[in-house]
Amino acid sequence: MKKTKLLITTAIDYTNDVIHIGHAYQKVLSDCLARYYRHTFGPEKVYFLTGTDEHGSTNEKAAKARNILPLDHVTEISAKDKEQLDALNLSYNRFIRTTNEDHKKIAQDFMQKSFDNGDIYLGKYEGLYCEGCESYKTLSELNDDGQCLLHPTRQIQKIEEENYFFRWSKYVDFLKDLLSEHGFVYPEGKRKEMLALVTQGLEDLPVSRPKYKVSWGIDVPFDHEHVIYVWFDALINYYTAGVQNGFWDDETEIIHVLGKDNAKWHAVLWPAMLKSAGYRLPDTVYVHGFINLDGEKISKSRGNVIRPTELTEKFGVDPVRYYFLKQGPIVEDVNISLDQFREVYNADLANGLGNTVARLAKLAEKSGETLNICMPAQEVWTETWSDSFKEFRVDLVLQGVWAKLSEIDKHINDNEPWSIKDKAKLKEVLEFEITKLMEVAVILEPFMPATSEKIVSQFETGKVIAETPLFPRIS
Repeated sequence: MKKTKLLITTAIDYTNDVIHIGHAYQKVLSDCLARYYRHTFGPEKVYFLTGTDEHGSTNEKAAKARNILPLDHVTEISAKDKEQLDALNLSYNRFIRTTNEDHKKIAQDFMQKSFDNGDIYLGKYEGLYCEGCESYKTLSELNDDGQCLLHPTRQIQKIEEENYFFRWSKYVDFLKDLLSEHGFVYPEGKRKEMLALVTQGLEDLPVSRPKYKVSWGIDVPFDHEHVIYVWFDALINYYTAGVQNGFWDDETEIIHVLGKDNAKWHAVLWPAMLKSAGYRLPDTVYVHGFINLDGEKISKSRGNVIRPTELTEKFGVDPVRYYFLKQGPIVEDVNISLDQFREVYNADLANGLGNTVARLAKLAEKSGETLNICMPAQEVWTETWSDSFKEFRVDLVLQGVWAKLSEIDKHINDNEPWSIKDKAKLKEVLEFEITKLMEVAVILEPFMPATSEKIVSQFETGKVIAETPLFPRIS
């Protein structure tokens, strides 16, 4: 069946601390994709979801340390996260919280279906637990010092408790077949990594915590002495928002965008959960790499955390979006720095796009002519760039757009409109060049929405007035 709608989601952020630029990257990428697909599917046919993951022991302990209720703690962090995302001009349709009442009910219904299908049973867990990840660990997932690879400063807990288990091992063959399909997990290297993980075998997973140890969670529907394990709860948020808004049906293409630390849960656990409950699967799980700052992992303990608002206040919203979409960890980890940010800003935006816009605006204003500017046809979305967007290569789209900018600059230099005396000829040259610029501006909308709107509004009437530079140079 041809898909006529799109649900695109980010991972929801855990409310142990306010998000930083590493978390924000996938939100900007997802927003770019959502904005693009609104041009191809139609604005009402795309649903973009993001939000916060609010249950679990870490939040409970953080609230206790502050002498406040867990709900007050997560509400505060969730609001601050939303401020960070709003600073990046994200066009999400819903900011979901796992403490929302509709999600709590649907999470319970989901778990009940899995239980009724014989896939959840009571057992005893003895093993290792990383509170930073809020996940159970095997020895292979720890470093040589016996600590979590993602949270090496945290002490691994040895726990022994009664839990309800999910029969993950039952779905090994199903997951092998699913992960053998090219396209379910992007990029290809991550698909192979997830397939290898399943091929090694899966152990049944605890999906509850006893209330005497962790009370901050959603009650297990068939045993109120337990709460739903935070990962089992969190993944269901996608289904909560999708099914309630008509975006979890066979007509919808479902894409999950997330970082590599969450790959196992989304590519291996989530499909098994959906299969168990009897719901349809997502179409694609896209896994991006990490952003490192000046060669180091971004972390609170290192003191190198940068919030999105810090960057947008310094460089502007669209330059931040452009930088991450051009330089971001599309396939592998990337290293960024503020010095590199300044270089890219000045080269690509101040001296590149901004300079081209300023040149044409001054030439058009000086000509005194009312120009006939043609807006790009719809085919610019459905044909020219579709393959790159479908493969999540937004960086390649930007390369193509900047190649078009170079062609416009070359045309300006070759034709020297400032020296053309014939008004009809000058009008013809400027109309051609500005029409090409409008194509660039329209294609930039998913990447730099405010900049795109400014360029279009400056030139679309044909009576052009030169304005202040889009991107003043910075030192």
